[in-house]
Amino acid sequence: MLVIAGLLATFAVNRFFQRDTFDARSASDQVASIVRYGQKLAVAQNRPVFVRIDGKSVALCFDAACSDAQKVVPPAGTNSGSKNTLLACSDRRNWLCEGWPSTVKLTGGAGFYFDPLGRPYYAAYGDFSTPLVLTVAAGGQQYQVNVAPETGYVYR
Repeated sequence: MLVIAGLLATFAVNRFFQRDTFDARSASDQVASIVRYGQKLAVAQNRPVFVRIDGKSVALCFDAACSDAQKVVPPAGTNSGSKNTLLACSDRRNWLCEGWPSTVKLTGGAGFYFDPLGRPYYAAYGDFSTPLVLTVAAGGQQYQVNVAPETGYVYR
């Protein structure tokens, strides 16, 4: 019995203290939900919504420059307020922007926007011809968030 308990403790404790995997999943969930909300907000308010992706955070704005007056307010009134979010999001709590630890990497995306019909467009060079694939990775785990061309459908 002690041998089994010792083996379980050896493997379980290592997994228990390995946060990278959980941080990657959490960040991918945040990316997917913020991008989905941006698409729905563009349709609901009949205006473009810009998705700012910089590798350490994802945020929504009503203009490409993401000026203070055009930052999207979170539905709950504030973002998570975590240390990483405040660091990546200019210490703003009233902006739909989420950041994550430096161990989490987001690749595959440049800034883009949803038009009033919910269609995605790259801010610099036009519409999507293939799905946009955003990859969130940490601790050996990878999660993908996809944005479909034409419809703007966000899926995993």
